[in-house]
Amino acid sequence: MFPVLKHYLNCKDIDKNYHPMKNTVFTPFHIEAGARMVPFAGFNMPVEYIGITQEHLTVREGVGVFDVSHMGEFMVTGPEALSYLQYITSNDVSALTDGKVQYSCFPNGRGGIVDDLLIYRFNAMKYLLVVNAANIEKDWNWCVKNAAKFGLVQGRDLINDSDEIAQLAVQGPLALKAMQKLTDALVEDMEYYTFRVIEFAGIKDVIFSTTGYTGAGGCEIYVRNQEGPALWKAVFEAGREFDIKPVGLGARDTLRLEMGYCLYGNDINDQTSPIEAGLGWITKFADYKNFIDKEVLLMQKERGVSRKLKGFVMIERGIPRQHYEVVNTNGMKIGEVTSGTMSPMLKQGIGMAYLENNYWEPGSDIYIRIRNKDLKAKVVNLPFYSR
Repeated sequence: MFPVLKHYLNCKDIDKNYHPMKNTVFTPFHIEAGARMVPFAGFNMPVEYIGITQEHLTVREGVGVFDVSHMGEFMVTGPEALSYLQYITSNDVSALTDGKVQYSCFPNGRGGIVDDLLIYRFNAMKYLLVVNAANIEKDWNWCVKNAAKFGLVQGRDLINDSDEIAQLAVQGPLALKAMQKLTDALVEDMEYYTFRVIEFAGIKDVIFSTTGYTGAGGCEIYVRNQEGPALWKAVFEAGREFDIKPVGLGARDTLRLEMGYCLYGNDINDQTSPIEAGLGWITKFADYKNFIDKEVLLMQKERGVSRKLKGFVMIERGIPRQHYEVVNTNGMKIGEVTSGTMSPMLKQGIGMAYLENNYWEPGSDIYIRIRNKDLKAKVVNLPFYSR
């Protein structure tokens, strides 16, 4: 067992506020596969199996499987479900049709972001919200707080199913081809950001969606916890001919960063607005949509902001990390790195940072302060990598 985790698990009798680490239904499979397990968002999760770079390449070139059962799932139902979601999320939920998925965020009433999330529309009165693992309790409290205004009742119209659902993200260019073997439903040619409820691997009522946070294509599969072990075994058996591999959270982070996808807690949080974060495309200011922080965010859009989240690549050799200072030619601070890594595909340091407005143009020279050295970098358009 990973030493830090072992120590943490042995402290429960000492700390009265101790909350035991949660396991997912797939934890025994991770341990059997030799994963390095770490505490993450209250869960015992695999960070890597055979190495982050090799796992990253597996997803970019073939097919890899992530356990994402730690994510949160809220069901929203009833005749006021759409009005409620239009109010608490930034995107235009009315644009969804049955079987479509939408990326959005919860504005926090102070110009920041409670969380980013996915919204699944089953029908006009039934939606699924998928939220980040570290924010489940915060998001749930936020959803409950705003439900009464629309007559939604907790436990009836608003249900937290997070502890009941297991989820696998099967990602990579061969993912759908491999998964087609497990269902009679046509999934290999499904449109991006759509979903179906199907029989899959002999399991009924599986939510199968063509979503994911890697930019490599693939799907995410939701089942009830009791069906998890059967799902895992079937997925890996179906993917055997494609050299399918389990992949940890380490590669999940490098994959999303190569695509320039925001990570909550790094690139977005309660103090960053979607306009600053480059998420104006999920912030819709239609006349018929009145949502939390609409006036504040519309003002930011029209008048501009003093900082924006931008991507950069290292010109000089170095690996940028979160909280590293960004400076200009004169050594004056102009921003801070929010995410950074060595890109396995580009073989180059990449990152994102909030920068002052004189440094937003692609090609702008900036410097990342790494170990007291100012190393040259260049602002670039996102994504860093494309297939």
